[in-house]
Amino acid sequence: MTTLFISDLHLEEERRDITDAFLGFLKDKAVHAETLYILGDFFEAWIGDDEHTPLQDEVAAALKSLTDQGVDLFLMHGNRDFLIGEDYCNRVGGTLLNDPTVVDLYGTPTLLMHGDSLCTADVEYQKFRANMRNPQWQAMFLKRPLADRQVVARQLREMSMAKNQGKKEDIMDVTKDEVVRVMEEHGVQRLIHGHTHRPAIHDLEANGEPAKRFVLGDWDSHVWWIEVGPDQAPELKKEAFR
Repeated sequence: MTTLFISDLHLEEERRDITDAFLGFLKDKAVHAETLYILGDFFEAWIGDDEHTPLQDEVAAALKSLTDQGVDLFLMHGNRDFLIGEDYCNRVGGTLLNDPTVVDLYGTPTLLMHGDSLCTADVEYQKFRANMRNPQWQAMFLKRPLADRQVVARQLREMSMAKNQGKKEDIMDVTKDEVVRVMEEHGVQRLIHGHTHRPAIHDLEANGEPAKRFVLGDWDSHVWWIEVGPDQAPELKKEAFR
């Protein structure tokens, strides 16, 4: 049995190829795993568990089928889908994880994050993130009519795309000192995250010892995942969309 990690699918109606790749991943790989972790930005946007689009319903049914077959499912918020709630998790048979969370991965403590909080050089984004994660703001937003929330989501997405076009690439990557700080705060030598769309395995030092940072890729043209087993070190894998 293995444990699988994915992130940054950005599922949306306009990208049917990504949805098909995900459904294929569930049938071909995840169903044979012990656990599946989805580390944020699963959907391109999420405005509340009360929205039920055909895409959302299709994906929910596929996840429920997976968990009904005995695969444990864990979801973590990303910067696009931070309003996924307990209702949705109950619907698909999954568990919502805090960001960050440390898990025991076959005997090795492993820190799981979405990764956006590590990009501390992007001061403007970090301020925006703090506002969006404020429980009072979220409660007020979720009380608004669904149609209003859909308009706001489109506006926020357009603003984000416009601002990112003018930012330097290094600003949108993680800050190395913050990575070390967070790993040392949690006493771990292994970190798995997504968000940056820069899949790689990085060697570093934390807690005075060698450490590794595993970065998941985004599902634009390839399926990216990390696979770990009882006797298998984490492997970063990819396959082209069929």
